[in-house]
Amino acid sequence: MHIAILTFEGYNELDSLIALGVLNRIRTDDWRVTIATPSPKVTSMNGVVIEQMSTLEEACAADAVIIGSGIATREVTEDPAIMNVLRGLDPSRQLIAAQCSGALVLARLGLLDDIPACTDLTTKPWVVAAGIEVLNQPFCAKDNIATAGGCLASHYLAAWIIARLEGNEAAEGALHYVAPVGEKEEYVERAWRNIAPYLPVPAPALV
Repeated sequence: MHIAILTFEGYNELDSLIALGVLNRIRTDDWRVTIATPSPKVTSMNGVVIEQMSTLEEACAADAVIIGSGIATREVTEDPAIMNVLRGLDPSRQLIAAQCSGALVLARLGLLDDIPACTDLTTKPWVVAAGIEVLNQPFCAKDNIATAGGCLASHYLAAWIIARLEGNEAAEGALHYVAPVGEKEEYVERAWRNIAPYLPVPAPALV
């Protein structure tokens, strides 16, 4: 399994790196999490430079993708070189998630038609202007597309992806590991309360 976190110039460290950390709690040989960038290096909104682990083209072939957020997302959506590559994203064969202003990327790609979204308060007017209903909640999903609003909602996206690819127990274990000591059960319960309604209902066992 390859999970790619799209990370652009001016990225928000919390959005990309929290998801990276939670997703990497899965320790199986075929599980790979990468930071996918349009260039060999990108610099965050606070000056943190990270190197490319995979390309945008590779991300379009990944099993799951998180579109990270940042201060230059509107510029990203206006860059034909980037957007033409991202048109290769396909929810019929991939899990696709967007963090905060990543929802604007999904909207501009036409992947949120008839799907409400979660995003941060700064990005909300732009997503609404793109014709998308924005929900006042941290996480939502429909089929293979999920969105989250607020930097500290990024672990919801990571847990949703783990649950879809590795099962609910694996997702709960990853959340429990990163949760604050003394608050682990409460933390996991709150996260699961937001995620569980958007997970597929298991088929009933055959008698």
